[in-house]
Amino acid sequence: MPIRLPALAAAFGLAVLLGACGSTPTRVSGTADVAYAGSLELVMQRDLGPAFAHHTGYQYEGRGAGALGLAQEIRAGEITPNVFLSVGSGPVSLLEPKYTSWAVEFASSPLVLAYYPHGSHAAELAQIASGKLPLKNLFSLLAEPGFRLGRTDPATDPQGQDFAMMFQLAERDLGVTAATVAADLAGGSSQIFPETALEAQLQAGQLDAASAFRSQAEQLHLPYVPLPAALDFGDPKDATAYARASLKLSTGDRVHGFPLVLEATTVGDHERSAAVALIRYLLTASGREILARDGYSSVPLKILGDASAAPDQLRQLVG
Repeated sequence: MPIRLPALAAAFGLAVLLGACGSTPTRVSGTADVAYAGSLELVMQRDLGPAFAHHTGYQYEGRGAGALGLAQEIRAGEITPNVFLSVGSGPVSLLEPKYTSWAVEFASSPLVLAYYPHGSHAAELAQIASGKLPLKNLFSLLAEPGFRLGRTDPATDPQGQDFAMMFQLAERDLGVTAATVAADLAGGSSQIFPETALEAQLQAGQLDAASAFRSQAEQLHLPYVPLPAALDFGDPKDATAYARASLKLSTGDRVHGFPLVLEATTVGDHERSAAVALIRYLLTASGREILARDGYSSVPLKILGDASAAPDQLRQLVG
């Protein structure tokens, strides 16, 4: 069920969260109904959604799941948000040209391997994370019998796609053997969890380690093994290197590696003023400060697709 936040969001104690924020927002009418990648759930529901409502006077609703799955639900008419927040361009492209023809890049978060701090493998993972053991040891550890690895579904989630392709890059850059990679991912469907449930499984000790965005691990105070830039899919400048990896999905489609950059677009034309206001808030100093505090990295603002179709307010911010 989508979560609804009142326009002034006093119950969230935002006066404390945001500090002195000036006068009460002008009364406006409309709701930003946001469908967002599941990795954004905590930052959207705890921080950005309430802050947006408080500052603008618009109402906010949000739902999170795998971004590809959400795009498919929008196409099927099963959900009707007016804002879509994706990780990577693939989900947005599914909505073109019927629902949108543009998107704006505004942040990124690299892949990491989060781990359960009290698990039987935690000490070795901590040594790898600190550099006391080589990163190549990580892949041998994941292949050990009984190691419980969690990841998201590549068919519905961009994180799941890039995480699977990360192992290909490790073969090329770290000399990890193909046999080790096959053993790492041998759990198949038993390793697959919904994006909004994966880290909860890890926190409960049901998994030894799980794919995650750095922002998720930091928000949930989970220890993690960082990956080098060549493997973490976090930098748009490395897009060509990431694209060397590819993955055949269960649908038969083949995808190539891509930067895990957050993109925002409006969907359709209903309650457009609220939808545009939500995206505009993400691009302002206030929104970007919240994202930075929650572990996201800034990237240069860039409108993708048909820039002329993007609202004037957003094009002015992007420049």
